[in-house]
Amino acid sequence: MKYNSFLKLIMFGFLCAFVVTSCVKEGPIGPAGADGKDGKDGAAGADGKDANETCIICHAPGVVDKIAVEFQLSKHEEGEAAMEEAGNATCAPCHAQEGFKYVVENNTPTTFVLGSNGRYTNPYVTSSATAYGRLLCATCHSSIHKTYASSDLPALTTTAAVPMTMWGGTKTINLAADGGMSNLCVKCHQPRPQTNLQNGNFQDYNAVAANPKGMAWDAENPTATTNIIRPSYRMHLHYGTVGAVYAGVGGVEFAGSLSYTSSAHPSVASCKDCHMGDIVGTAGGHTFKAKGNLTTCNAAGCHSTAVTSTTANLWVNPRNEIKGLLDALAAKLVVGGVEILNRDKDATNLWVGLTKNNYDGYLNVYDPSLNPGVGTDNITGPFQNPAPSGSWTADQKAYNLTLPKLSLTNAQYGAILNFQMCLREYSLGIHNYAYSKALLTNSIAVL
Repeated sequence: MKYNSFLKLIMFGFLCAFVVTSCVKEGPIGPAGADGKDGKDGAAGADGKDANETCIICHAPGVVDKIAVEFQLSKHEEGEAAMEEAGNATCAPCHAQEGFKYVVENNTPTTFVLGSNGRYTNPYVTSSATAYGRLLCATCHSSIHKTYASSDLPALTTTAAVPMTMWGGTKTINLAADGGMSNLCVKCHQPRPQTNLQNGNFQDYNAVAANPKGMAWDAENPTATTNIIRPSYRMHLHYGTVGAVYAGVGGVEFAGSLSYTSSAHPSVASCKDCHMGDIVGTAGGHTFKAKGNLTTCNAAGCHSTAVTSTTANLWVNPRNEIKGLLDALAAKLVVGGVEILNRDKDATNLWVGLTKNNYDGYLNVYDPSLNPGVGTDNITGPFQNPAPSGSWTADQKAYNLTLPKLSLTNAQYGAILNFQMCLREYSLGIHNYAYSKALLTNSIAVL
């Protein structure tokens, strides 16, 4: 009992010492602070702005990342022409991203301009400062990385109607299906203009068609003011003829047994419907390739029965017919037993296999660098070049003079252009069977 009392006494002593010490160290209590502002009852604060979370809207495996991988399979992505044509203000509107954006943003006209020297020039060019850039996402999609939301991606650089450079803006292509998005494709995939030899203006193809027996080039009278064209190896409409054929406009429309109508495709389908369906192998999506992926023909809702490479009435038969007409027209384009059109069975010929003799649309006119008279499969340049270059050697000029001259009637000239149109649209009439058949049939007849 004494032990417990002693412990209690010690604890009481410690407690007293603590109280005294605390009172000595702590000063007087200060005045109370002002009350804080009350918050709104039950209201949460506004969310802050997301940081990089918006990127995942597009940069996800199933969206832009998928598109980027598909694009690697496209010819657009290869960018070879963009590299070759960098700095070329004339070619850049189609071959360079910044050049294309320039002509769209500035609504660059295609109407030829008459100069003080009495000759016309084609104003459809870009500036030297924008003649560069490989074709990438921003070529076709104008709003990328503006709002950093998914709405940026679908916006297209242009869907406006396309005045044709081939016709100096006097004819226009306007494909209305899918909100006119095919006009974006046609902006580049259209023929380039041929220019009149006398004044540099765009060629009047209506006048050519109306006077088939007239002379487009009289080799025996090279200074004649009636000559409208001078034949060369590369006398052609360039390679993007598909837009004109698909729209059913722009060919040299000779009068004949067939009227110039169009198939259903340009009115009910868009380029996207056939060229950007679900990807199968290396076709579809942003590869922009339709070959080998005909499932899109059914997915677009146009054909109730499946279209395949063996479907007779929708694929095999029309393609065989157009191929036969191309071969028949080429057989008519002969002077003195020599073909006017050039053959090329090399794999570099984009149209190899589309005709029996593997024509490429070029002419058999001698050119030391482009068609030097060597090689195989009739690539011999057998016709004289009426405009030798100053860079040719004396021997090359002498050899050129030994070759037979090539004169062209309007019928032959127009038929060559129509051959190029229907060969280089690549599908053998699938894009627009009715228009292709009319151009070729009437060209054969007029010859």
